[in-house]
Amino acid sequence: MGAPLLPPAERVRLACQSRSETDYFFGYWSALGWTLLTFGIYSFYVVYQLVRRMRDHNARRLELLSASLSFAWDEATKRGLQEELTPTFQRAAWNLGVLNDMTGDFREPLVWVVLSFIARTVADIVLFELLDQDLVRHDESEVTVGEDLALIYARLGQPIPSPDRDRVKDRHNYVGRTVATVFSFGIYLFWWYYDVMAEPNRHFRSDWLQEDAMAGAVQALG
Repeated sequence: MGAPLLPPAERVRLACQSRSETDYFFGYWSALGWTLLTFGIYSFYVVYQLVRRMRDHNARRLELLSASLSFAWDEATKRGLQEELTPTFQRAAWNLGVLNDMTGDFREPLVWVVLSFIARTVADIVLFELLDQDLVRHDESEVTVGEDLALIYARLGQPIPSPDRDRVKDRHNYVGRTVATVFSFGIYLFWWYYDVMAEPNRHFRSDWLQEDAMAGAVQALG
């Protein structure tokens, strides 16, 4: 028998509590310094964390948003608002499906470390493209879910801030960046490293603003 499913409010609390385990923050200059001091060995740890943090962040946010939606549905049902809010719940559930699909993407950190060891620059370019695509796809979906949750919780009497849609970044110019890397003999890759570290850092901070408010709203309604 599987473990019993926790109540939505408890799932929200645990998902918020575990963000220090998933949302790893990079300091670019620190990472660069350790890479130079260890003659490149530290860079494999960087690759590991780049992959792991986005995979685990997506899973944690999926759990948080799903639990917040489940809790809100229960509250809406108690208040007789389920029919009014059903279209909003359905739209949020569809976008949660995108985040759920992403959990099936093959993003195994150790495999990427091995690939980076075997084919350093080529593997890094491919990885950077995949990580950027993942971030854009993830952010587009969760911003929409966040907007729907803001509407739902406002109707339940506990307003939470709506995420800023302008925060969703454009995809990198992969062809242009690859060409720049080749013609700069790999030097441009250091700039690309900065972007794939800094952009998720900013993404995490943006997420925390709404999820703190959401956790407070769930606690107040519970």
